[in-house]
Amino acid sequence: MNRHFNIRNIMQQCPVVPVLVINDLATAVPLAEALVAGGLKVLEVTLRSDVAMDAIRNIKQNVPDAIVGAGTVVNETQLKKLEQLAADFAVSPGLTPRLLANAEHYQVPLLPGIANASQIMLGMEYGYENFKFFPAEVNGGVAALKSLGGPFSSIRFCPTGGVSEQNFKDYLALPNVECVGGTWVAPTELVENGKWDEIEQLAKAAFL
Repeated sequence: MNRHFNIRNIMQQCPVVPVLVINDLATAVPLAEALVAGGLKVLEVTLRSDVAMDAIRNIKQNVPDAIVGAGTVVNETQLKKLEQLAADFAVSPGLTPRLLANAEHYQVPLLPGIANASQIMLGMEYGYENFKFFPAEVNGGVAALKSLGGPFSSIRFCPTGGVSEQNFKDYLALPNVECVGGTWVAPTELVENGKWDEIEQLAKAAFL
């Protein structure tokens, strides 16, 4: 898998994209190995910690089956760094004209975040057809995505934010949802205690 891989193809690889906040670099590789062993090979490492970039590098080097990208990408500096790391994708919580314009200069594919129809239209002006819907539950959840499917029939989404073990299958049942993003497959307590077998089982449950 390489950074030229189309973002929609990446979205179609797995039903659930684990959204990971890695605070201890030592947990990055075993966490990724557990999730990949459970079938979830597309991993979003959020840039919310000091070791996030190093975690992406370590996973890229040590877990060859992982498709690893960054979340919480908000500026060109981060895109440039991800390009240098050969990250497989980038995810932003929202979008701005500057971010979309800057992203055109890098090969790492961007999944920009949207919360409403106007933002979808802005993204479409830059050629985007795939978006993160965030925060999903706060912005109307399944009902909102059903409504957006009418005027934006070609657009596909990865809803994140409030998506859980209890509701993720409701999202995946929608024709315009390729995958969902969530934290429940890698709970902080299990990560901190090295419960990799339990995390692998949570990953496998995403396919049941």
